[in-house]
Amino acid sequence: MSTQNKNTRNIDPEKVTAERLNGYAALFGCIALVGAYATTGQIIPGFV
Repeated sequence: MSTQNKNTRNIDPEKVTAERLNGYAALFGCIALVGAYATTGQIIPGFV
């Protein structure tokens, strides 16, 4: 018996890096949203 399953997939390192970068960007956006709300009291500053 082999130790590898036939249904295993190899994930490209580029995709892993892209997903990690996307996660960092989303986290930065959430932190920026909280910072803008804390300083101005508005969720979207300048939007009326």
